[in-house]
Amino acid sequence: MSTELTHSDVESILKIIDAAEHLNEIEIVHGSFRLHVVREASGNGPSARAPTVSQVPPQPNATSAPAPQPAASPLPAASATSAEIPPGAVAIRAPMLGIFYRASAPGEKPFVEVGQRVKADDTVCLIEVMKLFNSIRAGVDGEVVKICVENSALVEFDQVLICVKPSKG
Repeated sequence: MSTELTHSDVESILKIIDAAEHLNEIEIVHGSFRLHVVREASGNGPSARAPTVSQVPPQPNATSAPAPQPAASPLPAASATSAEIPPGAVAIRAPMLGIFYRASAPGEKPFVEVGQRVKADDTVCLIEVMKLFNSIRAGVDGEVVKICVENSALVEFDQVLICVKPSKG
């Protein structure tokens, strides 16, 4: 099992950092990998990002660095943010980029199932970002009518996760 980060891992980290609005500087060190990102506020719109990525030379067993490839993106297609929402339902959307989990641990019962009633403060899923698990609340009282994401899938910011039909009254 390799402990080195892949190109896909680095892209995911940069997207997470980019989505974090109040983050001005971060340094991540993982084994021989070092990532240092600094945002400089500019008056010309969004803040600029100047990442510095370095890695020590590969180990004797490792192959030389592969040439950049137009590999498939680790993120779902852009249409994922606008998944079909059933009429009258409210979409619970991802507040961040990360890994979607339906249960608190492997083998545990999912937080919610289709047809289940939920309260606004009920946890409906978790999103993991860099080993931190964030509880996502329903935000509305009602009935779960659709779960739009597979367990352990990478989700992007604002992607529809779960649809809930609000309770009347």
